[in-house]
Amino acid sequence: MASKGLLIENSNDGYRKADKIDYLKTLKPGDREMLVKTTVAYGGMNGDALMKHTYLSFPYFAVNSIKAPEILSKAELDIVSASKPKGQATVLYTIGYEGTSLEHYLNRLLKNDVRLLIDVRSNPLSMKYGFSKGPLRRCCENLGIEYLHLPDVGIHSQHRQELNTQDDYDKLFQIYRKSTLPKTITTQAEILTLLEKHKRIALTCFEANICQCHRKHLAEAIAGLSGFKYEVKHI
Repeated sequence: MASKGLLIENSNDGYRKADKIDYLKTLKPGDREMLVKTTVAYGGMNGDALMKHTYLSFPYFAVNSIKAPEILSKAELDIVSASKPKGQATVLYTIGYEGTSLEHYLNRLLKNDVRLLIDVRSNPLSMKYGFSKGPLRRCCENLGIEYLHLPDVGIHSQHRQELNTQDDYDKLFQIYRKSTLPKTITTQAEILTLLEKHKRIALTCFEANICQCHRKHLAEAIAGLSGFKYEVKHI
């Protein structure tokens, strides 16, 4: 906005708008009333005060905060710690990102205490914000979730054309079960080992409908390995 001349930098208090329009008067009465109430309630708070207010009102939002120990008391930090999901059982999750935002997706991982995300896409690129390999890895690692890409258990994009009905998907997965899964036993065993190490891991791909994604069949193959005695859950 500054580069377009909409804001003027002020070294004392940040930025100010360049025009003389009183935008408050252009708002609808109800919107103006809400804005005034918000300003009265929070306008006098600095950044730390706003953060503390948010963390005390919604402790879950502070579970991965590096700022929380600086602005919260021990008792307040205990409340935050208690709100952090802690899964006890060993679970193999699967999760798709179709039709969801990156924030909602990451919160699903956090709320299920997923500790390792395994990307089982053959080609980990996405037009959807945040879901290509690099950005997704960084987001996970910033939240304390490890990320691993295992492309050999994926389905190549050329085999995913003309999937219009469930019958089309079923035929594709029949080929996947007969061709890819028998050739990737070593990778499946690696995933089982990682599950036993991390306790709560998730296989991720695109489709929201588990019946239209190969991760369902991959999870079932892993569950059929000798020594698997855990729960499989689609989230």
